[in-house]
This record gives sequence, structure tokens and C-alpha cells, in this order.
Amino acid sequence: MKMFDTQFDLPPRPRVLVVALRRLGDVLFATPLIASLRRAYPQARIDVLVFADTAGMLAGNRDLDRVVTMPAARGTRASLALALRLLKRYDLAVSTQSGDRPTFFALLAGRRHVGPIDGGRRGALRRQALSRAVQNLPGLHRLEEMLRLVDALGIQRVSHLVCPGGAAPRRFAAGPYAVVHAAPNFTYKRWTRDGWRALAAGLRDRGLAVLATGGPAPAERAFLDDVWGDGGLITRIDGALAWPELTALLAQARLYVGPDTSITHLAAASGCPTVALYGPTDPRLWGPVPAAGLDPMWEAAGTIQRRGNVWLVQNPLPCLPCQNEGCERHLTSYSRCLDELTPARVLLAVDAALDAALASGMPAAEPGAEVARPPKGRYG
Repeated sequence: MKMFDTQFDLPPRPRVLVVALRRLGDVLFATPLIASLRRAYPQARIDVLVFADTAGMLAGNRDLDRVVTMPAARGTRASLALALRLLKRYDLAVSTQSGDRPTFFALLAGRRHVGPIDGGRRGALRRQALSRAVQNLPGLHRLEEMLRLVDALGIQRVSHLVCPGGAAPRRFAAGPYAVVHAAPNFTYKRWTRDGWRALAAGLRDRGLAVLATGGPAPAERAFLDDVWGDGGLITRIDGALAWPELTALLAQARLYVGPDTSITHLAAASGCPTVALYGPTDPRLWGPVPAAGLDPMWEAAGTIQRRGNVWLVQNPLPCLPCQNEGCERHLTSYSRCLDELTPARVLLAVDAALDAALASGMPAAEPGAEVARPPKGRYG
């Protein structure tokens, strides 16, 4: 049921701005809102405001006309200069967050504005300032938070995520392959080195070449050097692909395995059979969204759960999911639930995903799949 039954009275070709000033995963989760706006206003000019280092997640998105980026410095002077450029340029602005900065830009840029609000005095003030406000509710999945903004606009929901697109597929393996992503942004979301190596060996035993993705940051590359060693089990392509190229790679993969990170959300949304390794994160809030949408919602904890093309693997200790930053409650903490997650359990989910893909008509892998090495000089 919609919170508002009517759409805004906008011009025939309205200018619309969506403000999404958070991390990569948050930008990907804003795409159902953007797609809903495009369906409701096919003649609109739809722009989105994001941080410069997250703009790639929207590359090739056909629902958008322009991506406006916040300067990397994120200083007061740069923010004010951008604010002046956007001042009342839009008929409608939608903030995807309740924080000061995104709400400020929505209020400044739009003649009408919609956004989420928290409780307390600040929330009350923002409710008065915004044309339509959506009260944040505890325990909602991030996708549902975005769709409640759609409801506030009085328009029809589009409930799937939209992946970056427009890139031609690149081949790094001569036969069927799996993609693994071992490096989340934060230590407390990491699985173990021995776990990743056992997984890679298991995938090769199942006839799959293994392509290992990752980011270009030196710290991440150092972690992957430690995980993969001499790389005998895998082909590393970390730092090699833009987001649309990653989408194309995932779309043709036999399988993807990764932790709680934006790549895992992208894999799930792309339709690739996805095995997601979750530790402290509550999947009821941040579980992957399958290509066909998330219904029913993830349970808080279980050994292996399946929704559509996604298998979510946990080590369900009594404290799971704690939604803390690891056992020591900081970004570089360990997480016992992930440290004690066994390769055998992950491979159970792998086999279930491969069996489901085979049942759907995907050809089986052949043992001893050949691996084509990436071009020299691109990876290190």
C-alpha cells in the first residue's frame, strides 16, 4: 500500500535528481528507485549525484541521463560550488539517505523533494522542510528502504537492481569458469586464506577455471598476494576490469563466490549463480537481491539459504548476526563466525548452485578446463 496515492504534478518533461552519497553497494541499491522513476516519467531527464569513486556502478545505466559527481576532496568549498551549480535546477529531487549532506542537496536542488528521515528533533525539522518525508523504520532491508521512497512518490515499484552495462564480454578462460572475490573492503568481512585456497582447488576439481577479481588498491592487492600465493590454482584479474566489464564477466560465469561486498551484490543482480559468504552482517538488512527480486526475505541466520540464483552461507553461531564490525568491533577486527566457516560448507552451496544451473539447462563443466592467461603487464 502506497504512503501517497498521487504522483507529483510535474512538467511533461521533468528534471529529476537522485542523491546517493554513500558507498558502491548503496549506489547499486539506488537503481530500483531510478528505474521506478524512469518507468513513471519516460520523458524525464534523470540525473544522479554520487561520489566520484562510486560513479562506475552507474556506467551504462539506461535509466539515467547524467551522473553528477561530488569532488573527491569532499571539502566545504567544493561542496558549495557544486551546490550553486545545482540550485533549483530540478523539478524533483530524491535523497536516498537521511543524513545532513544528501538531504541538504535534495532540498537545494529540487523545487519538490522527497527523502527519508530519522526520529528526534532533526527528523521533525526535515519532515517540515521536505515535500514528502519517509520515516526510517528499524529492521528493513536496504531494497525495501528504496522502494518505500518509490511509494512516497506515488509511482509503481521496480523491485530489481540494475547492473552496469554496455561492455562487450572479455574472455580470460577457454572453458567454463567461476569468479571468486576474496577481498571485501573491511577485514571483519574476510574469510580465511586457507578457506579460499581450498575453495579454488574444489572449483578446479569440478572442472571450472577460477578467475579471481579484486580492486587496484595496494592494500587489497597485498591481501590477495597472501591469499593466492603463486596463483597456481587461479587466474588473477584484480584491477583489470571496469564495472560494466565485471557485469559481462559475471553474466557468462558458471558460478560466483564472494563475501559481503558490492561485487557479490552485483553478481546476484546479474543472474549469475551466486554463493555469498556472510558473517556479522544481518542478511535481513543487507542480503543479496537475486535477479528476479527478493521474495521471501532472508532469514537472520541459517547454514545455507537459497533465494533465486543466490545461496547465502553462514556459520550460525549463537551471536549471529550481530551487525557489529567483527568480534572486536572495529573495521580491522577478526570475525569468529567467518574464521570458523569451513570450506566443506561453502562447497555444499557451490554444488547446490552448480546442480541448479545444470537443471536449468546450463551445460556441465569438464574437468581440466584450460585457463587463458591475462595480457602481460595489466596486473601487477
